[in-house]
Amino acid sequence: MKALSDRPGLGILFICFGVVAISVNDMLIKLLSGGYPLHEIVAVRAGVGLVITLSLVKLEGGWSLLRTRTPLLHVARGLMVVLANMTYYAAVAVIPLGQATALFFVAPLFITLLSIPFLGEKVGPLRIGAVVVGFIGVLIMQQPWKEELATSRIVLLLPVISAFFYAILQVMTRKLGLTTRASVLAVYLQVTFLVVAFGFWLVAGDGRYVDRVESEALAFLLRPWIWPEGRDALVMLVLGTLSGFVGYALSAAYRMAEAATVAPFEYVGLPLAILWGWLIFGEWPGASVWAGCALIVGAGLFVFLRERRRQSPAPGRRRLWGRR
Repeated sequence: MKALSDRPGLGILFICFGVVAISVNDMLIKLLSGGYPLHEIVAVRAGVGLVITLSLVKLEGGWSLLRTRTPLLHVARGLMVVLANMTYYAAVAVIPLGQATALFFVAPLFITLLSIPFLGEKVGPLRIGAVVVGFIGVLIMQQPWKEELATSRIVLLLPVISAFFYAILQVMTRKLGLTTRASVLAVYLQVTFLVVAFGFWLVAGDGRYVDRVESEALAFLLRPWIWPEGRDALVMLVLGTLSGFVGYALSAAYRMAEAATVAPFEYVGLPLAILWGWLIFGEWPGASVWAGCALIVGAGLFVFLRERRRQSPAPGRRRLWGRR
């Protein structure tokens, strides 16, 4: 029988489902970003998501599962996902969805690096080299040879910063997931979102600071709350439903397989983001974005293939745990 943390096939299935849902989530948030503050969208999304994740906790074993011996680690993990979301969606409000997603997809490379000190996973020089190539792709998308860009380079760095926070989150998930159910991990995330969103509402919910900023990304964080009506209310309900299942799927994926195994499958979201950007927002990546994408994706796939090769048994030896 396979160990809970040694089920790579199921982990990959969960990560693919979660990433597809995230791509739809990102597209819908970009649709709403012109009229609502991010913390309002997050509050509604987390409220609906919390109901779903609590239902999953009940199905997986009951409320006693919510007890934890590591509350500080759960709080730290929750803060990482909040920071990852804030920095990423602040960028999505300004730059094309495909470009933001491509920059964010250095996250698996960050995860590969962080898995060395935090998870004790062995990463050889070839995979380290692939990580370097991936970050060269980020540099190309920053276009340092240009004196001026249509978008601030700080805004272009936001998805990369988000990827770093997200990588820390998933490494923490791997540690917590050995003893904590995926539904419980998702509940703690939704609660953190609600607490942070409520804090933003107390400080900036009336829009008192929005006129003091020129950046569209900061304006998305500081706009006043507006009661959603009609289609917008439905979109927020869909966002909450997606959030509930995304949190569970990602937590389950990183509980069931090694980080370096499941992380590269997050690249499924990149072509989807480009598709949504083209269909919904009329965005099409330029040459530097395509070049950066190729290096980042190529690096991630190389890391994945090396990991799979490392896990494969030598010829003539028995396979362990049914791996292929």
